[in-house]
Amino acid sequence: MGNGVREAPVEFQRDVEPGPAWIPAEDNQEKKKVLNSLMSGALAGAVAKTAVAPLDRTKIMFQVSSKRFSAKEAYRLIYHTYLNEGFWSLWRGNSATMVRVIPYAAIQFCAHEEYKQILGNYYGFQGKALTPFPRFIAGSLAGTTAAMLTYPLDMVRARMAVTPKEMYSSIVHVFIRISREEGLKTLYRGFTPTILGVIPYAGLSFFTYETLKKVHAEHSGKAQPSPPERLLFGACAGLIGQSASYPLDVVRRRMQTAGVLGHTYSSILRTMQDIVREEGLVRGLYKGLSMNWVKGPIAVGISFTTFDLTQILLRKLQHGPGLER
Repeated sequence: MGNGVREAPVEFQRDVEPGPAWIPAEDNQEKKKVLNSLMSGALAGAVAKTAVAPLDRTKIMFQVSSKRFSAKEAYRLIYHTYLNEGFWSLWRGNSATMVRVIPYAAIQFCAHEEYKQILGNYYGFQGKALTPFPRFIAGSLAGTTAAMLTYPLDMVRARMAVTPKEMYSSIVHVFIRISREEGLKTLYRGFTPTILGVIPYAGLSFFTYETLKKVHAEHSGKAQPSPPERLLFGACAGLIGQSASYPLDVVRRRMQTAGVLGHTYSSILRTMQDIVREEGLVRGLYKGLSMNWVKGPIAVGISFTTFDLTQILLRKLQHGPGLER
């Protein structure tokens, strides 16, 4: 008995003595948060883009050609592609999309979480929802960061979407041929309109989604919206964000694919002028927008919803064992 009483204080001291371990624990928590954001963002981007890949490829093919867009023509193109090249050809370029969208979405969502925290600390909103302007800035910075780090992959994806499979056999082949035949600078052709388009697109998308979630929480009394509500909020975010930046998306695609389609576009303004002169303002710069109103809201809705739900799941998996102990 006496020995048992003497041993207890020794065990107690050994358990509580290392107080400085709290600092690494905080660092570890921050690392987990970043890793969760990266994983959730990667999954969100992959699921969303794969779901709308056939529509996305069809939209790009109209954007880079002078053909007039209509729902009937879009359906005809999809059906013609299916008959001539097979069902899986509708996802041609999706492997390049995945190579690009997985790091892009991971960086964008993770950067957005970090920018929200930085701006929250700067403006004194720690732990609270940001006000409208910082909310827009956080989204714009997140989109710009992701676009800058992954742009060559977007160029490769666009080339694969508009060319027959005989021309480029793989993603690596696209990089090699562009580097040899057109120069490394070509991998960044269309970079400026991309960044100019990403600022309003990402800014308005994240701003709209975060705002709708905030308004929902205030009016419903629920801390979190349901999955269908998240899909709806994401769809609204995609509709607004993509509509605002669409002409720059058309310009970007024209500049990216100029080398294989026989055009020369030297600048954003020149590209816009050529498109308007040859095809008209609305029919040229807004070509395929109606398809984007179908594709965009679906993709963005799935993306935001997948990110949020994956974040919640990962937190539960990490905190669950800790709570049971």
